[in-house]
Amino acid sequence: MAITGGYHRLWAHRTYEAHPALRIFYLIFGTMALQNSAFAWCSGHRSHHLHVDDVDRDPYSARRGFWFSHIGWMLREYPSGRPDLTNIPDLKKDRLLVFQHRHYVPLAIALNFGLPLAAGLVFHDVWGMLILAGVLRLVWSHHVTFFINSLAHMWGTRPYTDDNTARDNPALAVVTYGEGYHNFHHIFTHDYRNGVRWWQWDPTKWLIAALEPFGLTRRLKRTPRFQIQRALLAMQFKRAERRLADLASPAHSHIEQLRARVAHEYEAFLAALADWARVKEQWLEEKRRAVIEHWQQSELQAKLREIERALSRQHRRMRVLHAQLA
Repeated sequence: MAITGGYHRLWAHRTYEAHPALRIFYLIFGTMALQNSAFAWCSGHRSHHLHVDDVDRDPYSARRGFWFSHIGWMLREYPSGRPDLTNIPDLKKDRLLVFQHRHYVPLAIALNFGLPLAAGLVFHDVWGMLILAGVLRLVWSHHVTFFINSLAHMWGTRPYTDDNTARDNPALAVVTYGEGYHNFHHIFTHDYRNGVRWWQWDPTKWLIAALEPFGLTRRLKRTPRFQIQRALLAMQFKRAERRLADLASPAHSHIEQLRARVAHEYEAFLAALADWARVKEQWLEEKRRAVIEHWQQSELQAKLREIERALSRQHRRMRVLHAQLA
Protein backbone atom coordinates (compact mmCIF):
# COMPACT_ATOMS: atom_id res chain seq x y z
CA MET A 1 0.00 0.00 0.00
CA ALA A 2 3.01 2.28 -0.26
CA ILE A 3 1.93 2.83 -3.87
CA THR A 4 -1.82 3.19 -3.27
CA GLY A 5 -1.61 5.16 -0.03
CA GLY A 6 1.67 6.95 -0.67
CA TYR A 7 2.52 7.50 -4.32
CA HIS A 8 -1.14 7.70 -5.38
CA ARG A 9 -3.40 9.21 -2.74
CA LEU A 10 -0.81 11.18 -0.73
CA TRP A 11 1.54 12.60 -3.35
CA ALA A 12 -0.18 12.36 -6.74
CA HIS A 13 -3.55 13.72 -5.51
CA ARG A 14 -2.71 15.32 -2.14
CA THR A 15 -5.85 13.86 -0.58
CA TYR A 16 -4.39 14.07 2.95
CA GLU A 17 -1.24 15.02 4.85
CA ALA A 18 1.11 12.50 6.45
CA HIS A 19 3.56 12.52 9.35
CA PRO A 20 7.26 12.34 8.30
CA ALA A 21 7.52 8.82 9.76
CA LEU A 22 4.72 7.60 7.50
CA ARG A 23 6.18 9.39 4.49
CA ILE A 24 9.52 7.66 5.08
CA PHE A 25 7.70 4.32 5.35
CA TYR A 26 5.95 4.99 2.04
CA LEU A 27 9.21 5.99 0.38
CA ILE A 28 11.07 2.88 1.51
CA PHE A 29 8.45 0.43 0.30
CA GLY A 30 7.49 2.57 -2.69
CA THR A 31 11.12 2.40 -3.80
CA MET A 32 11.08 -1.37 -3.28
CA ALA A 33 8.05 -1.59 -5.60
CA LEU A 34 10.32 -0.62 -8.53
CA GLN A 35 7.72 1.69 -10.09
CA ASN A 36 10.15 4.60 -10.47
CA SER A 37 10.61 7.58 -8.17
CA ALA A 38 7.64 9.38 -6.67
CA PHE A 39 8.44 12.33 -8.95
CA ALA A 40 8.18 10.26 -12.14
CA TRP A 41 5.21 8.20 -10.94
CA CYS A 42 3.12 11.15 -9.78
CA SER A 43 3.96 13.27 -12.81
CA GLY A 44 2.80 10.53 -15.17
CA HIS A 45 -0.31 9.90 -13.12
CA ARG A 46 -1.29 13.56 -13.09
CA SER A 47 -0.86 13.62 -16.87
CA HIS A 48 -3.14 10.57 -17.07
CA HIS A 49 -5.91 12.36 -15.18
CA LEU A 50 -5.48 15.59 -17.10
CA HIS A 51 -5.56 13.88 -20.52
CA VAL A 52 -7.48 10.70 -19.71
CA ASP A 53 -8.29 8.62 -22.83
CA ASP A 54 -6.36 10.97 -25.12
CA VAL A 55 -4.35 8.56 -27.26
CA ASP A 56 -1.66 11.17 -27.87
CA ARG A 57 -1.28 12.63 -24.36
CA ASP A 58 -2.49 10.05 -21.83
CA PRO A 59 0.65 8.02 -20.88
CA TYR A 60 -1.34 4.78 -20.60
CA SER A 61 -4.57 5.45 -22.47
CA ALA A 62 -6.99 2.52 -22.39
CA ARG A 63 -8.23 3.53 -25.85
CA ARG A 64 -4.97 2.14 -27.23
CA GLY A 65 -5.88 -1.35 -26.08
CA PHE A 66 -5.42 -3.62 -23.10
CA TRP A 67 -1.79 -4.52 -23.81
CA PHE A 68 -0.66 -0.93 -24.19
CA SER A 69 -2.47 0.37 -21.08
CA HIS A 70 -1.39 -2.62 -18.99
CA ILE A 71 2.31 -2.84 -19.75
CA GLY A 72 3.07 -1.88 -23.35
CA TRP A 73 3.46 1.81 -22.50
CA MET A 74 6.51 0.88 -20.38
CA LEU A 75 8.33 -1.28 -22.95
CA ARG A 76 9.36 1.50 -25.31
CA GLU A 77 9.48 5.28 -25.33
CA TYR A 78 6.26 6.84 -26.59
CA PRO A 79 5.74 10.61 -26.96
CA SER A 80 2.80 10.38 -24.55
CA GLY A 81 5.03 8.89 -21.87
CA ARG A 82 7.97 11.26 -22.01
CA PRO A 83 8.80 12.55 -18.51
CA ASP A 84 7.62 16.10 -17.81
CA LEU A 85 8.13 17.12 -14.20
CA THR A 86 6.67 20.59 -14.66
CA ASN A 87 3.33 19.39 -13.26
CA ILE A 88 4.70 18.53 -9.79
CA PRO A 89 6.01 21.87 -8.43
CA ASP A 90 4.51 21.04 -5.02
CA LEU A 91 6.41 17.74 -4.77
CA LYS A 92 9.72 19.38 -5.67
CA LYS A 93 9.56 21.23 -2.36
CA ASP A 94 9.65 17.95 -0.41
CA ARG A 95 13.25 17.14 0.54
CA LEU A 96 12.50 13.46 1.06
CA LEU A 97 11.11 13.13 -2.45
CA VAL A 98 14.02 15.10 -3.90
CA PHE A 99 16.48 12.76 -2.17
CA GLN A 100 14.66 9.66 -3.43
CA HIS A 101 14.55 10.98 -7.00
CA ARG A 102 18.25 11.84 -7.06
CA HIS A 103 19.35 8.51 -5.63
CA TYR A 104 16.58 6.26 -6.90
CA VAL A 105 18.71 3.63 -8.65
CA PRO A 106 21.12 2.88 -5.76
CA LEU A 107 18.24 3.00 -3.28
CA ALA A 108 16.15 0.60 -5.38
CA ILE A 109 19.05 -1.85 -5.75
CA ALA A 110 19.97 -1.71 -2.08
CA LEU A 111 16.42 -2.17 -0.83
CA ASN A 112 15.38 -4.88 -3.30
CA PHE A 113 18.47 -6.97 -2.70
CA GLY A 114 19.53 -5.87 0.76
CA LEU A 115 16.32 -6.47 2.70
CA PRO A 116 15.45 -9.86 1.12
CA LEU A 117 19.06 -10.93 1.56
CA ALA A 118 19.05 -9.92 5.22
CA ALA A 119 15.75 -11.75 5.75
CA GLY A 120 17.19 -14.82 3.99
CA LEU A 121 20.19 -14.86 6.29
CA VAL A 122 17.95 -14.60 9.34
CA PHE A 123 15.69 -17.45 8.20
CA HIS A 124 18.55 -19.47 6.65
CA ASP A 125 16.96 -19.47 3.20
CA VAL A 126 18.60 -16.82 1.05
CA TRP A 127 17.38 -18.07 -2.35
CA GLY A 128 13.86 -18.73 -1.14
CA MET A 129 13.61 -15.26 0.34
CA LEU A 130 15.05 -13.63 -2.79
CA ILE A 131 12.43 -15.39 -4.91
CA LEU A 132 9.50 -14.86 -2.54
CA ALA A 133 10.24 -11.37 -1.17
CA GLY A 134 11.97 -10.28 -4.35
CA VAL A 135 10.74 -11.63 -7.67
CA LEU A 136 7.22 -12.83 -6.79
CA ARG A 137 6.49 -9.70 -4.75
CA LEU A 138 7.46 -7.47 -7.68
CA VAL A 139 5.43 -9.47 -10.21
CA TRP A 140 2.36 -9.23 -7.99
CA SER A 141 2.69 -5.53 -7.10
CA HIS A 142 3.39 -4.52 -10.71
CA HIS A 143 0.39 -6.29 -12.19
CA VAL A 144 -1.87 -5.07 -9.40
CA THR A 145 -0.94 -1.50 -10.33
CA PHE A 146 -1.18 -2.19 -14.07
CA PHE A 147 -4.72 -3.56 -13.66
CA ILE A 148 -5.84 -0.06 -12.65
CA ASN A 149 -4.49 1.37 -15.89
CA SER A 150 -6.00 -1.36 -18.04
CA LEU A 151 -8.89 -3.43 -16.63
CA ALA A 152 -10.25 -0.60 -14.46
CA HIS A 153 -10.83 1.34 -17.69
CA MET A 154 -12.48 -1.57 -19.50
CA TRP A 155 -14.39 -3.80 -17.08
CA GLY A 156 -17.04 -2.57 -14.65
CA THR A 157 -19.74 0.05 -14.24
CA ARG A 158 -19.84 3.83 -14.54
CA PRO A 159 -22.25 5.05 -11.86
CA TYR A 160 -20.80 8.55 -11.50
CA THR A 161 -19.70 9.68 -14.96
CA ASP A 162 -19.34 8.40 -18.51
CA ASP A 163 -17.09 11.26 -19.60
CA ASN A 164 -14.15 8.83 -19.50
CA THR A 165 -13.51 5.08 -19.60
CA ALA A 166 -12.84 4.63 -15.86
CA ARG A 167 -14.97 1.90 -14.24
CA ASP A 168 -15.97 0.83 -10.75
CA ASN A 169 -15.15 -2.85 -10.23
CA PRO A 170 -15.49 -4.49 -6.78
CA ALA A 171 -13.51 -7.55 -7.90
CA LEU A 172 -10.54 -5.38 -8.90
CA ALA A 173 -10.84 -3.46 -5.62
CA VAL A 174 -10.07 -6.67 -3.71
CA VAL A 175 -6.72 -7.26 -5.43
CA THR A 176 -5.75 -3.58 -5.78
CA TYR A 177 -6.23 -2.54 -2.14
CA GLY A 178 -9.33 -0.48 -2.92
CA GLU A 179 -8.24 1.15 -6.17
CA GLY A 180 -10.90 -0.69 -8.17
CA TYR A 181 -13.54 1.98 -7.60
CA HIS A 182 -11.98 3.92 -10.42
CA ASN A 183 -15.05 5.68 -11.81
CA PHE A 184 -15.54 7.43 -8.48
CA HIS A 185 -11.86 8.27 -8.33
CA HIS A 186 -11.75 9.90 -11.76
CA ILE A 187 -14.57 12.32 -10.95
CA PHE A 188 -13.59 12.97 -7.31
CA THR A 189 -9.80 12.82 -7.54
CA HIS A 190 -9.14 14.75 -4.33
CA ASP A 191 -11.07 12.37 -2.06
CA TYR A 192 -8.83 10.10 0.03
CA ARG A 193 -11.43 7.36 -0.45
CA ASN A 194 -11.97 5.33 -3.59
CA GLY A 195 -14.63 3.08 -2.10
CA VAL A 196 -16.83 5.85 -0.71
CA ARG A 197 -19.47 3.61 0.85
CA TRP A 198 -18.68 2.01 4.20
CA TRP A 199 -19.06 -1.52 2.85
CA GLN A 200 -16.88 -1.06 -0.24
CA TRP A 201 -13.54 -2.85 0.00
CA ASP A 202 -10.87 -0.17 0.31
CA PRO A 203 -8.05 -1.15 2.71
CA THR A 204 -6.06 1.93 1.69
CA LYS A 205 -8.93 4.15 2.85
CA TRP A 206 -9.18 2.25 6.12
CA LEU A 207 -5.44 2.52 6.73
CA ILE A 208 -5.41 6.29 6.14
CA ALA A 209 -8.43 6.81 8.41
CA ALA A 210 -7.11 4.47 11.12
CA LEU A 211 -3.83 6.38 11.35
CA GLU A 212 -5.57 9.74 11.84
CA PRO A 213 -6.22 9.37 15.62
CA PHE A 214 -2.49 8.69 16.10
CA GLY A 215 -1.46 11.86 14.29
CA LEU A 216 0.14 9.99 11.39
CA THR A 217 -2.42 11.32 8.90
CA ARG A 218 -4.44 14.52 8.99
CA ARG A 219 -6.64 16.81 6.92
CA LEU A 220 -8.30 13.94 5.09
CA LYS A 221 -10.25 15.33 2.14
CA ARG A 222 -13.79 14.05 1.63
CA THR A 223 -16.16 14.91 -1.21
CA PRO A 224 -19.42 16.39 0.16
CA ARG A 225 -22.25 13.88 0.12
CA PHE A 226 -24.36 16.25 -1.96
CA GLN A 227 -21.85 16.26 -4.82
CA ILE A 228 -21.73 12.46 -4.82
CA GLN A 229 -25.53 12.16 -4.89
CA ARG A 230 -25.70 14.77 -7.66
CA ALA A 231 -23.29 12.78 -9.84
CA LEU A 232 -25.16 9.50 -9.21
CA LEU A 233 -28.52 11.00 -10.10
CA ALA A 234 -27.23 12.80 -13.17
CA MET A 235 -25.98 9.47 -14.53
CA GLN A 236 -29.24 7.75 -13.65
CA PHE A 237 -31.22 10.32 -15.62
CA LYS A 238 -28.83 10.03 -18.55
CA ARG A 239 -29.24 6.23 -18.65
CA ALA A 240 -33.01 6.51 -18.25
CA GLU A 241 -33.25 8.85 -21.23
CA ARG A 242 -31.21 6.45 -23.35
CA ARG A 243 -33.37 3.52 -22.32
CA LEU A 244 -36.57 5.43 -23.05
CA ALA A 245 -35.24 6.31 -26.50
CA ASP A 246 -34.52 2.63 -27.16
CA LEU A 247 -38.03 1.68 -26.01
CA ALA A 248 -39.79 4.35 -28.06
CA SER A 249 -42.14 1.95 -29.81
CA PRO A 250 -45.93 1.60 -30.06
CA ALA A 251 -45.51 -1.90 -28.70
CA HIS A 252 -44.66 -0.45 -25.30
CA SER A 253 -47.87 1.10 -24.00
CA HIS A 254 -46.38 2.05 -20.64
CA ILE A 255 -43.55 4.12 -22.14
CA GLU A 256 -45.34 7.46 -21.82
CA GLN A 257 -46.16 6.76 -18.18
CA LEU A 258 -42.53 5.93 -17.43
CA ARG A 259 -41.39 8.96 -19.40
CA ALA A 260 -43.66 11.18 -17.28
CA ARG A 261 -42.28 9.67 -14.08
CA VAL A 262 -38.71 10.28 -15.22
CA ALA A 263 -39.58 13.85 -16.14
CA HIS A 264 -41.18 14.38 -12.73
CA GLU A 265 -38.12 13.00 -10.97
CA TYR A 266 -35.86 15.20 -13.07
CA GLU A 267 -37.85 18.30 -12.10
CA ALA A 268 -37.52 17.30 -8.45
CA PHE A 269 -33.79 16.82 -8.99
CA LEU A 270 -33.39 20.31 -10.48
CA ALA A 271 -35.44 21.78 -7.64
CA ALA A 272 -33.19 20.08 -5.07
CA LEU A 273 -30.10 21.46 -6.79
CA ALA A 274 -31.59 24.96 -6.75
CA ASP A 275 -32.56 24.64 -3.08
CA TRP A 276 -29.10 23.44 -2.16
CA ALA A 277 -27.44 26.31 -4.02
CA ARG A 278 -29.78 28.83 -2.37
CA VAL A 279 -29.23 27.48 1.16
CA LYS A 280 -25.49 27.23 0.62
CA GLU A 281 -25.31 30.82 -0.57
CA GLN A 282 -27.40 31.91 2.40
CA TRP A 283 -25.02 30.12 4.75
CA LEU A 284 -21.98 31.70 3.13
CA GLU A 285 -23.54 35.13 3.40
CA GLU A 286 -24.43 34.66 7.06
CA LYS A 287 -21.00 33.26 7.78
CA ARG A 288 -19.45 36.37 6.29
CA ARG A 289 -21.55 38.37 8.69
CA ALA A 290 -20.45 36.16 11.58
CA VAL A 291 -24.08 35.23 12.30
CA ILE A 292 -23.39 31.52 12.53
CA GLU A 293 -21.18 30.57 15.46
CA HIS A 294 -21.87 26.83 15.55
CA TRP A 295 -22.25 25.58 11.96
CA GLN A 296 -22.92 21.95 12.90
CA GLN A 297 -25.95 22.97 14.99
CA SER A 298 -27.36 25.64 12.71
CA GLU A 299 -30.70 25.55 10.99
CA LEU A 300 -29.03 25.87 7.59
CA GLN A 301 -26.95 22.78 8.27
CA ALA A 302 -30.17 20.86 8.93
CA LYS A 303 -31.67 22.16 5.69
CA LEU A 304 -28.66 21.03 3.65
CA ARG A 305 -28.75 17.60 5.25
CA GLU A 306 -32.45 17.27 4.46
CA ILE A 307 -31.75 18.10 0.81
CA GLU A 308 -29.02 15.43 0.77
CA ARG A 309 -31.44 12.89 2.27
CA ALA A 310 -34.02 13.82 -0.36
CA LEU A 311 -31.49 13.16 -3.11
CA SER A 312 -30.66 9.82 -1.53
CA ARG A 313 -34.36 8.86 -1.54
CA GLN A 314 -34.64 9.97 -5.14
CA HIS A 315 -31.62 7.83 -6.02
CA ARG A 316 -33.50 4.80 -4.67
CA ARG A 317 -36.63 5.71 -6.62
CA MET A 318 -34.60 6.01 -9.82
CA ARG A 319 -33.16 2.54 -9.23
CA VAL A 320 -36.74 1.20 -9.15
CA LEU A 321 -37.50 3.07 -12.37
CA HIS A 322 -34.42 1.60 -14.05
CA ALA A 323 -35.56 -1.87 -13.04
CA GLN A 324 -38.92 -1.19 -14.72
CA LEU A 325 -37.18 0.10 -17.85
CA ALA A 326 -34.95 -2.98 -18.09
